[in-house]
This record gives sequence, structure tokens and C-alpha cells, in this order.
Amino acid sequence: MYYKSPVLNGGYTFYEFFQIIILKVALITTPILVLARKYVIKLIPIKKEIITIRGENKLDILKINKSDLICITNAQNYIEILYLQNNQLQSKLIRSSLKKIEKDLDFLIKVHRSYLINPSHFRAWKNQKTIILTQIEVPVSKNNREKILSL
Repeated sequence: MYYKSPVLNGGYTFYEFFQIIILKVALITTPILVLARKYVIKLIPIKKEIITIRGENKLDILKINKSDLICITNAQNYIEILYLQNNQLQSKLIRSSLKKIEKDLDFLIKVHRSYLINPSHFRAWKNQKTIILTQIEVPVSKNNREKILSL
């Protein structure tokens, strides 16, 4: 466990070894490791997760950051995608079904028969039937209320 050599006239006792060597090494290296970790984390770039939403048309494509997607609503044969771009609420219509999008983007939560939300944009409850997301309000059905309460 500790250094004891016959050449050095018996070496150290365990207490001396701990006090003289281990304690000093720990006191010197701890701040170096803490500072190195702090600056190395800043140098690593944050990878933004980009999602691609495709419609039935070849031209119906939307690429956005996962964190910018607020919600997706059903509009007859289309879906309306509400997302943030430069802190402004934007929307885009794409010909697709809500069921297909729910299957493709499994991180979204269904709160109503025609609404899928990104749980990271959930802010608060307005009342029993409505929730507040970033910059919009969305209705909540009775059947899906439990999913939101678990957030």
C-alpha cells in the first residue's frame, strides 16, 4: 500500500506516507483537475439535434432544431408546424398526417386529438382544459391529461 524501502532505513510509516506524499499530491492536483475540466467542457461544441419533417410532396421538407419545435397541429390533410426562429413564432404547412409524425418523432406528446407538443416548451396550466406553451395556448383532452400531469 505504501512505500517502504530497506535502502532508506525503513522508509515511511503509513501515517507519514499519507501525510507527506498522498495529501500533498491531492492538494496540488485537485485544483488543476477542476480548472481543466471547466475549460475543456467550454471547448467542446454543443451538438444541436436537427430534425427533418417530410411531407408527401418532395418539396415539403422542414429542417429545424429539436429544441425549436413547439407543437404540431392537425389541419385537415395538412399539419401545421409551429416553431421558433430567431425568437419569433413561425408556422409551416406540410401535407402529412399527425399519426405519421407522432410515429416518426417519438419525443412529442399527444395532448389532444389534433395537437402534439414538445414537452420542453411546456410552461404552465391556464385552466383544466388548456396549457400554456412558449408563446401559444393549446387545448388538452380529458384522456391525455395524465400525460401532461406527469411532466
